[in-house]
Amino acid sequence: MYQHILVPLDGSATAERGFQEALRLAAAQKSTLRLLHVIDDFPMLMEMSAVSSFEASMRKVREYGEEVLSKACAAAAALDVQAETVLREVTHGRIADVVVEEARTSGSDLIVMGTHGRRGFSRLALGSDADLVVRASPVPVMLVRSGSEPS
Repeated sequence: MYQHILVPLDGSATAERGFQEALRLAAAQKSTLRLLHVIDDFPMLMEMSAVSSFEASMRKVREYGEEVLSKACAAAAALDVQAETVLREVTHGRIADVVVEEARTSGSDLIVMGTHGRRGFSRLALGSDADLVVRASPVPVMLVRSGSEPS
């Protein structure tokens, strides 16, 4: 039985599929969800030249992350599932590293996340945060495939 389930969310349909599975599991087992949104500001840092436009962009990205977490928390509450939210930022490193660190430090005993299910060259070229989480996680990881066929 899982008591504390970590669910990374980015607002995508793929992450939503993972979240829905985590909701079902948490409702059935009376588990607590830890909803995590990670802001990766490195791509914006590379594209922004003016500090003021970078700060304005980061403010919008943070607001988006808070909205994603708020909606997920409301969906959990509607099913009487206890949930807490965490918004983290990363400048160096990968999002997968933040997910694994969060699982370690928060006492999570399961990670549930969506995955695109890529194979072959597209997986090699794009990398896979889900794959990295599975390889480094100190706890079991449940991967939930997106609704479409793998590319």
